[in-house]
Amino acid sequence: MATQARVTSTEALETFRASLIVFLAKAHRSVDDVCDEVRRTRIWLQQDQRMHWEGERKRRAKALERAEQELMTARIASNQENAVLMRQAAVTKAKRLLAESEDKLRILKRWTQNYDNAVDPSVKKLESFRQFLADDLPKAVLYLSSVQRTLEAYSAGAMPSSGSGAATTTAAEPEAQP
Repeated sequence: MATQARVTSTEALETFRASLIVFLAKAHRSVDDVCDEVRRTRIWLQQDQRMHWEGERKRRAKALERAEQELMTARIASNQENAVLMRQAAVTKAKRLLAESEDKLRILKRWTQNYDNAVDPSVKKLESFRQFLADDLPKAVLYLSSVQRTLEAYSAGAMPSSGSGAATTTAAEPEAQP
């Protein structure tokens, strides 16, 4: 059994370390993009869509009022059954559109209330992954650099320096007693 390892190249470690650095940069950007999208979606629901559908409800309510006024005018002003039927159809359509906008507002309110509950579990996992990217992967990159230096020193025949911070004492240098 051989007592020495035969280290011929540390290029694979360097390649892996470089790929890990690239992954780390891309992953940070991706996580940031997803967090931004979650925030933008929340704002879109709470502000943009709410304002849109409240405005639609007001416009549709006014259109219903106009259609009802025109129906009333058509009933009073003329004896034409056709004009009254057309105005009645317009009122029915306006009522349907108003009801649709009110339904959209109810749905939007429910979505707004449930958005955080639906998104929070995924956001928490994402934050955990962000923490992993910020804390553990940079340590892994440093560790790979250290391993590569150690293996290069070993293959060159030199004694690797221990970066562990452990005290190396010899018999001639006793440890200081407290």
